[in-house]
Amino acid sequence: MATSKEPRQKRGLPIWQESLLLVVIATVMAIVVKSFFLQAFYIPSESMQPTLLVNDKLLVQKVSLWTGEPDRGDIVVFEDPGGWLGVQGDTVDPNIFQKTLETIGLFPTGNHLIKRVVGVGGDHVQCCDGSGRLVVNGEPIDEPYVLDPTVIRNREFDVIVKDGYLWVMGDNRDNSADSVAHLGDPGGGQVRLESVVGIAWVRVWPLNRLGGLGEVDAFDDVPDSPPS
Repeated sequence: MATSKEPRQKRGLPIWQESLLLVVIATVMAIVVKSFFLQAFYIPSESMQPTLLVNDKLLVQKVSLWTGEPDRGDIVVFEDPGGWLGVQGDTVDPNIFQKTLETIGLFPTGNHLIKRVVGVGGDHVQCCDGSGRLVVNGEPIDEPYVLDPTVIRNREFDVIVKDGYLWVMGDNRDNSADSVAHLGDPGGGQVRLESVVGIAWVRVWPLNRLGGLGEVDAFDDVPDSPPS
């Protein structure tokens, strides 16, 4: 009596091939997340104290830049507009292993700058009023996040931010190579929107300060354009 043949079971991939495939998939997913959604950075200098301290690790979100632009009060990470890192000394040379992890978004990236947006395209930013406060589009700004608000009085300036650019400043106004420090550069200290990598979202290290960076309402009363 003839017996029916049992269906042959399909053989899976060898374990080493499965492992390699999982590594490739994980790497591709990490690169996609880094390119379009989130990227890790660390703070290399004291320029954003007291909000951010040296060696803080952050996640920077990129989603809001898909259809919009940074707003006043946002903390942004951006590429060096030209010579800023050399002045500030914010460069850190990672080893080969760290560099590889940086590429796929698994190690916090350095060699960028991080500052707070004070003016966007079209804004008139001045320093200072009689109380030593910044003035944006005619509105004096109270900035509780600044380490020492009094030092700004020694950095007088009066600028109109060009369309497609940002005016950025560190919260540690006495130790920040920001737009004011580069006012005499060819770009006038202004940062192209295209140079912005993302907006600081959450601190992930150290664990005792894990969490968001808080909402800033200092610019809520600033009009959209300078008074005519």
